[in-house]
Amino acid sequence: MSNHKFLAAAAFAAALTMSSGASAQAVIDNGTIRLGVSRLGQLNESDSSGLYGVYDLRTKADGTRAGCLCEGWGVAVAGTSISGYANNSRGIGGLTSVDFTSTASTAKSDVRLTGGPLSVSHVYSPSAAADLYQVDVTITNTGTSATTGDILYRRVMDWDVEPTAFSEYSTIQGAVGAANVLYTSDNGFASADPLSSRGSPIDPSATGDFVDSGVYDHGALFDFSFDPLAAGESRKFSVFYGASLSETAALASLATVGAEVYSLGQSSDNKFGTTPGRSTFIFGFKGVGGTVVPGAVPEPGTWMMMLVGFGAIGFATRRRRTVKARVSLV
Repeated sequence: MSNHKFLAAAAFAAALTMSSGASAQAVIDNGTIRLGVSRLGQLNESDSSGLYGVYDLRTKADGTRAGCLCEGWGVAVAGTSISGYANNSRGIGGLTSVDFTSTASTAKSDVRLTGGPLSVSHVYSPSAAADLYQVDVTITNTGTSATTGDILYRRVMDWDVEPTAFSEYSTIQGAVGAANVLYTSDNGFASADPLSSRGSPIDPSATGDFVDSGVYDHGALFDFSFDPLAAGESRKFSVFYGASLSETAALASLATVGAEVYSLGQSSDNKFGTTPGRSTFIFGFKGVGGTVVPGAVPEPGTWMMMLVGFGAIGFATRRRRTVKARVSLV
């Protein structure tokens, strides 16, 4: 395990002491995907059965729990020092828990910024696609005047895709051209605070949109910017977490829920999302000014493997026909 994993563990312990509500959590599932949800709305939590980030009940693999518990979010007002953020490894600050409720399959976190006029709600519930959980995010200006700057939101996570955690492929698509996307990279170890450094990408080319970066120990970082909020006004969008048994199925699920921007995390032995028994993990967004994912359109590498497969089938078919013809002549 790399040094930043050990540093992350120490940061996690410090974060727990910073927030009296950090020990409240829920482990929820829809029969296919299991999530561990913290009181402030970030992932990677445990119950009596174990620790969960994004867990595929079919393959018994998790995409985020190994090593650094680096999944988190943050919100801020651009041009000010007003921010709040929650990440079990990278730190928790500027947030006060208002309420946290859960059922076997849902969770709802309500928080407010301790230094500014914003409240944030994260509602976790099963989505229209069995492979995905939907997280409806609502940011509300609870003040008496408009915010002085744009509303910034960061969501960051370290892909640790089992069974080859710390060695995975990361993909981000749909970010380029999406109106509310400021920046993306594969640096899943950055702070969740939108006003803090984004850090350098693990793979120097892994910013904007990229496909199958790796194999590295890396993840996905998304920075968004939304228009200033008038007093009492809210901004809503959705986040998705889940896993599919193939890359094609993952893209189909993203299309089903209307996602516009997404990241895929795949183990080092599942680059193209076609390895039996392996999960393609999913992290997506809707309502961020992008174009809806077109559906089950595999990445270029997947197409190549399919074409090779089709070629092999065609060769085998022609060979059988040739053999049959020779037998007939005899």
